[in-house]
Amino acid sequence: MKISIIVEGKTEKAFMPYLREYLKTRLAGRMPKLDTFPYDGRVPKEDKLKRAVENPLMGRNAADHVLALTDVYSGTNPPDFKDADEAKAKMRTRVGDEPRFHPHAAQHDFEAWLLPYWTTIQRLSGHNKTAPAGQPEKVNHNNPPSYRIREVCDRRMSGQLYQTTGCRAAFFVKTTSGSQSINAPS
Repeated sequence: MKISIIVEGKTEKAFMPYLREYLKTRLAGRMPKLDTFPYDGRVPKEDKLKRAVENPLMGRNAADHVLALTDVYSGTNPPDFKDADEAKAKMRTRVGDEPRFHPHAAQHDFEAWLLPYWTTIQRLSGHNKTAPAGQPEKVNHNNPPSYRIREVCDRRMSGQLYQTTGCRAAFFVKTTSGSQSINAPS
């Protein structure tokens, strides 16, 4: 099986090696091939999204499925979408009737999925910054989760300074899997 994944930015791209390692431990002998198609901060819109989905599904090495990961938070005012459901619906409408397309959206941004693990983030980064209040997917557009995580990642962790995107991906894997290593897999 081959799955193509359309992603928005650096954090999602940095996360892919961790996702592959995570899936290998759970899909022994059934691991799909994952191809990533990063876009510069935004999943394409309108006909560009349709082409971005159709292209990997065609040809001799065609993907079996295409996933798109987008954020509701786009930095634009007003936002492009009111919520994750609207983002997924718009992507589905733009692509049309393609059962192999699977849109996904974070209510604000990808990093929101780290917020439930704030105590682990505190321990890993050695800071005591208070966790954002409320449900992760409700953290607002004025200070999205990626900004909050970036602030934490800019600090020293375990005696080493990590690049922001790698740090966020490492936080994601370590907090969700219980892994003791925050180094990227080779």
